[in-house]
Amino acid sequence: MSAGAAAPSIGRLSKAEKAQGWRAPGQDHGWLNPLYERFLLHLLVKKELRVRYRGSVLGMAWSYVKPAVQFLVFFLALGVFLQLNKGMPAYAVYLFSGIVVANLFGEVFGNCTRSITGNQALVSKIYLPSELFPWSSMIVALIHFLPQVLVLTIGALLYGWIPSPTAAIAFFLGMVILLLLSMGLGMIGAALNAAYRDIENFVDLITMVAMWITPIMYKITMVKDALQDSIWWWLYALNPLAIVVELFHVAFWRYGPEVVEAVEVDKDLSLVPPMGPLSNGPFGYWWVGLLTSAIVFAIGTLVFERAKRRFAQEL
Repeated sequence: MSAGAAAPSIGRLSKAEKAQGWRAPGQDHGWLNPLYERFLLHLLVKKELRVRYRGSVLGMAWSYVKPAVQFLVFFLALGVFLQLNKGMPAYAVYLFSGIVVANLFGEVFGNCTRSITGNQALVSKIYLPSELFPWSSMIVALIHFLPQVLVLTIGALLYGWIPSPTAAIAFFLGMVILLLLSMGLGMIGAALNAAYRDIENFVDLITMVAMWITPIMYKITMVKDALQDSIWWWLYALNPLAIVVELFHVAFWRYGPEVVEAVEVDKDLSLVPPMGPLSNGPFGYWWVGLLTSAIVFAIGTLVFERAKRRFAQEL
């Protein structure tokens, strides 16, 4: 804004005032705010990382420690003690590829839900586009997600996995579906949590349940055998989170040499899950997950946009 620019008039802005860059109080670009306010978004991401690791000795190393401990506990309990690794080739890769999905979903969903109440001082005292808070939480979650993917990639390579276009497409589809789903749910949670603090506790329950109702620690064929072709099987298989987990299995596990050899030996695939979600090609019904997640994201955006005007009063 130049020093000689005239002050904006009260009420609706004229074309000249808009050309000079003035905006009416509270007026913004809606869900496009993260694109227009990239500098503020960058500052919020830096603030969130700095606050989270203030006084921490390990700092970002916790991004490696937490999933590593989680993986070891599940692998020992399920893979060794319950001997699931004996009936599943490369079970460690199968397990960890699902764990990273659950971790990213839980962190994005949970942190977005708490993003407004966690920044109460900023939301209630100064004007900032409210969309920046859940989006900054999502970016921080992605920063924590990258080391986990690095560890998963190294582990898959140790089992003989070779990157391929199929793996890259499956990973890309899985990430798009996962981020749309978790951000949509997170914005709904953020809007509701500003008024009802119980919501964040419900979110914790949802993320815990999600860990067990997706094929992370067990074979999806076990669910198919138990539910047969009932409506419950289709609800389970068409769950976007289950589709994402299976896409990650396709990306990092399904085409490993041990798994391919097991398929050649056992033609009925009794040892391994179907090739992709619902055995419909390598990517399965990815479009179902994408469509469902896009709808959830659109609903979440609309709910958040309608609720954000009341955030300052509710906080």
